[in-house]
Amino acid sequence: MATQLSAHARNIECSEAEWQARLELAACYRVFDHLGWSESIYNHISVKVPGEEGAFLINPFGLLYSEVTASNLVKIDLDGNTLDGSPYPVNKAGFVQHGLFHRNLPWAHAICHTHTTATMAVCSMEGGLQPVNFYACNFAGRLAYHEFEGITVRAEEGERLLKNLGDKRILMLKNHGPVVLGRSIPEIFVTHWSLQRACEIQLATMAAGKPPVVPDHVVEVHLRDLHEGGVPGTKPGQADFDAWVRKIDKIDRSWRD
Repeated sequence: MATQLSAHARNIECSEAEWQARLELAACYRVFDHLGWSESIYNHISVKVPGEEGAFLINPFGLLYSEVTASNLVKIDLDGNTLDGSPYPVNKAGFVQHGLFHRNLPWAHAICHTHTTATMAVCSMEGGLQPVNFYACNFAGRLAYHEFEGITVRAEEGERLLKNLGDKRILMLKNHGPVVLGRSIPEIFVTHWSLQRACEIQLATMAAGKPPVVPDHVVEVHLRDLHEGGVPGTKPGQADFDAWVRKIDKIDRSWRD
């Protein structure tokens, strides 16, 4: 990535590719925390370990996002076994959910699940996200929904999660919260950022009155031209993510440890 992710020293033995993945994921946890998207010690962001089939990194259960570092992330396999000797447990809901998607979706290299007030509120509304603002139009026809079945700790729910996700990359768990899947950490970051803004604005607008719905033909034009809004020559979300990494580096660089 464009932002320099070098570290002074490594506290674990791993490949250079894994270390870079650890740094990027740790940075993501800190960015989420800075933006108010953390939920005590709960929720999770994960990323596949480059070059290691069936291995992914996730947060150590019991730590706040502000305490996550590159070296204390936990490497587990698709069956939930710890691969790096970490002393930390992994949230069962995080393993069941993320392990399912990492196992069955080759393109899903990075995944996040949050409980922000705005996204949970919209997941709990009849009709979910509506095309009533700029950001919401980004997601027209691109969201999948899944009925609430309780905390996601039962493997048998997996078949329904996959079926309801279909060919989409965002699964809105009704009465719960969103799961955002993507090809990279920067991609899921910018997707979640846009989704968060869409939900915040929808809630604010609906509290003030009945918002006009953007016509389908306008939404189509918006989606057609949306790619032109990115920074030229960068991958999806990269410039956004790099900017926020620079921001948190000015506050606390301990995530690099």
